[in-house]
Amino acid sequence: MGGERIVTAAVLIIGDEILSGRTKDRNGGAIAEHLTSIGIRLKEVRVVPDDEAEICAAVNALRSRYDYLFTTGGIGPTHDDITADSIAKACGVTIDVDPRAEKLLAENYARRGLALTPARLRMARIPAGASLIVNPLSGAPGFRIGNVIVMAGVPEIMQAMLEAVTPELETGDKVLSITIPVDRPESEIADVFSAHQRRYQDVAMGSYPRMRDGKPVSDLVLRSANADHLSEAAETLKAALGV
Repeated sequence: MGGERIVTAAVLIIGDEILSGRTKDRNGGAIAEHLTSIGIRLKEVRVVPDDEAEICAAVNALRSRYDYLFTTGGIGPTHDDITADSIAKACGVTIDVDPRAEKLLAENYARRGLALTPARLRMARIPAGASLIVNPLSGAPGFRIGNVIVMAGVPEIMQAMLEAVTPELETGDKVLSITIPVDRPESEIADVFSAHQRRYQDVAMGSYPRMRDGKPVSDLVLRSANADHLSEAAETLKAALGV
């Protein structure tokens, strides 16, 4: 598929509460869906605790492997919000209260009749050289340093930050998909499906079993950036399966 433009990304979800099960992650799926829609291919999702060494190791591994690394969580006002400090350390830069971020916070809290306390000011600590990501909901900004995009863990705020940073991102060819529902279990279609994958090697194919009315069925999902190849592969697969 000569000439295809591929841009890759990883997501790093940070927080003890995710690993303990106390909080159910909603951000990974939302980011995946958004990136797919704009032409960025999500290749990996990791979850790490609120631990500086773990965050640094993951950030350095992922930012070197992919075009973008998106992180969520750990940029709030409490002592366990260590993401910003950890990313500054991973990137080898200093961190301090950023006048731009302090101004945004001060204005936001003033409008709400609240004081900019030391705890709230923690959210203005930004690694040196980072650009800010606007947060229209609560004022506390995210930031971007190199190819690392750091966002809040609250899903609604994360989504607003993701939308805000999107115009800055390089994107590639969008991956299109077609789903073919088959009223048979995987074991009955595996040989035909495997042969079809060998025939259309430029179309990614996956089988996703599920239960419907107590019976095993399969959803066959075909993905490609080439719309013509995708359509041909889907139609010939339907014919081969008799669906």
